[in-house]
Amino acid sequence: MSGTGASDEHPPSWYLATARGLTTYPPLAGVTTADVCVVGAGYTGLSAALHLAERGYSVVLLESRRVGWGASGRNGGQLGTGQRREEAELEASFGRDDARQLFQLGLAGRDLVKDLVRRYAIDCDLMPGQLLCAAKPSHVPDLESRAAKLARDYDYPHQRIFSGPELRAIVDSPAYHGGVLDSGAAHLHPLNFALGLARACVAAGVRIHEQTRVTAHSGTGPIVVTTDQGEVRARFLVLGCNGYLGSLEPRIADRIMPINNFLLATAPLGPLGRRLIADPACVHDTLFVVNYFRLSPDGRLIFGGGENYTRAFPADLKGFVRRQMLRIFPQLDPIPIDYAWGGTLAITMNRLPHLGRLAPNVYFAQGYSGHGISTATLAGQLMAEAIAGTAERFDVFARLPPPSFPGGTLLRWPGQVLGMLWFALRDRL
Repeated sequence: MSGTGASDEHPPSWYLATARGLTTYPPLAGVTTADVCVVGAGYTGLSAALHLAERGYSVVLLESRRVGWGASGRNGGQLGTGQRREEAELEASFGRDDARQLFQLGLAGRDLVKDLVRRYAIDCDLMPGQLLCAAKPSHVPDLESRAAKLARDYDYPHQRIFSGPELRAIVDSPAYHGGVLDSGAAHLHPLNFALGLARACVAAGVRIHEQTRVTAHSGTGPIVVTTDQGEVRARFLVLGCNGYLGSLEPRIADRIMPINNFLLATAPLGPLGRRLIADPACVHDTLFVVNYFRLSPDGRLIFGGGENYTRAFPADLKGFVRRQMLRIFPQLDPIPIDYAWGGTLAITMNRLPHLGRLAPNVYFAQGYSGHGISTATLAGQLMAEAIAGTAERFDVFARLPPPSFPGGTLLRWPGQVLGMLWFALRDRL
């Protein structure tokens, strides 16, 4: 990845500036063995490694840069409910039973994150609540309909509807026309959550190796994972690379497309902060290219908005995200921007995560499409369950794979970019 994320060290961000317990782990040197080799030290790999180690497996975790270096350490920190696609869409695509199973797995991922934070005393500013705001008047009935459906059909009565004037008292923006508050959702400091998972992994016996780039793996039979300085021999392989998969595994690369998303952190706002967002919840809206934001514990607005589909970040990253922010909060025009950063995530064609097996002993999970904190953490747990012989939950996702992008990895980019640009234009109309 180029732009602000090209270095092997963590890119500058408010998350890095407030990281707790940054630790350096040694690169792999020479040959080592383990029951399981996990590639990627984001939420997927960290969760898989932790849950495998808790089951008694010996685990080696390889990371080409630093723990939480990718999207796991740079995202908006929002922990939502359900899947990336809404329940009515899932029912239409897969039927009522599968839709209910997917919803329950979404809740399981969200609850798993909360449980891990509690169980391992991870200091990551976990706070309750997520507010979804209607960016157009026509979106309000959709929010109301979904809240009613969740209460009626999914036994989820934890959403409260706000009219436009009621919402304006909570989020002081002229951009929104109503909203729904989900009291079961939450938000957190994403990098500190990843760092806390890494500490839990080490305490459970996982051997973490940073600055260790995997160049190849044997793919079948006894696993041999080759790195730039050594190799790991293992019974099982777990690939948790997501948007940073690159050319490591061509068999699954055409099911995802990496895209870049960007955030900023303002200077501390003082009393203005609670006038902007009166509730401790995080906020996002109903646009296709979503805006999402929340107040930090030190009173900054952390705002995410805008994306691009190239390898490079915008040259003026602060200005790029600031323009999005001022559309929502024009009153912040005089406020300085202290940090701006971006990261790469992976989307799928149907916006559902892609989990599966490439061989009886090779597992992967990817394509969280913006729902990464809960879904990636759950995916790691599900792969650990499947390796241990209990694959029922893993197979819910594995039997619903997303389609490949038309044209594979060569042509997915121009086709998908045209589609994304059309939806972005529709947001503005």
